Amino acid sequence: MTATHTRPAPGTAGSPVVPGARRRPRVGEAMPYLLLAPAVLALITLLGWPAVNVVVTSFRKLDLGELTRGEFTWTGFGNYAKILSNPEFWTVTVRTVVFTACIVAATVVGALLLALLMKHVPAVPRVVLQISLLLAWAVPQLAATTVFQWIFDQQYGILNKTLVLLGFDSFAGNSWFASGTSTLIVVGILIVWQAVPFVAMTLYAALLGVPNDLYESAGIDGAGGWQTFTSITWPHLKPVLMIVTFLSILWDFKVFSQVWAMREGGPDGGSTTLPVMQYLEGIAGKHFGVAAAVSVLMVLVLVVVCAQYLRLLLRSQEVEL
Repeated sequence: MTATHTRPAPGTAGSPVVPGARRRPRVGEAMPYLLLAPAVLALITLLGWPAVNVVVTSFRKLDLGELTRGEFTWTGFGNYAKILSNPEFWTVTVRTVVFTACIVAATVVGALLLALLMKHVPAVPRVVLQISLLLAWAVPQLAATTVFQWIFDQQYGILNKTLVLLGFDSFAGNSWFASGTSTLIVVGILIVWQAVPFVAMTLYAALLGVPNDLYESAGIDGAGGWQTFTSITWPHLKPVLMIVTFLSILWDFKVFSQVWAMREGGPDGGSTTLPVMQYLEGIAGKHFGVAAAVSVLMVLVLVVVCAQYLRLLLRSQEVEL
């Protein structure tokens, strides 16, 4: 009898390996990509397509007439030239950057102090403070803006009346909205009041993750409060603090509702920011191509402002990994 030999299947043990041959991908290896494909396509459709549309629109002449007639008129960089040659754009850009920096700094510092306070106070005051923060955060933006308008009202505002009762008679009938700077200060206080709760609760959650053993060891070694904060609390808190700061920059740079509802960018355009300028050009002025150009320039300004900060954020993440 002659012995029969079966040839092993390719890819199994004992099969000859041909140099340079490609292994066929298995279905199981491709399954994660197939499962992620619907979510990726949904993100591209919902986020990528509108962004591409804005960029394309910024190179078009798209006023109300072109929109109703369905005309597709290219202007190239005409919209950008019109915006960049307008001195008001640069004034509004500087104002927006300074305004964003001030309210982000105030938000982060106030939230950090409140998070540290919640960490060290007893249970009952901590719960009361947390409920107050959540209620402040839950108030709708327009409702909060209306309340602040009444607080800072020239004739009936509780702030002026309180200051007069305290002996500051010069604040009788004081107008807090007489200039763009004072108007932005009021708007900034409103935005900080609404933004602090989220940032404070996030930082407080990060503080809860710091092991108590480290604080006990620092106490045994005789470290003071400031030394304990810089050597233990700050290293654990810094990554979360950088993330919430970055998110605050993104949120506050494009804030619109409070600025517009307070005084519609007035008086005399003194409190106009880039989002308000975009609204005035687009929805109000029906110059949608120019408004799209303002949107693209806003993104570029935000990238320039956040480039260094984003690089530090990514570097800190790489160090942790």
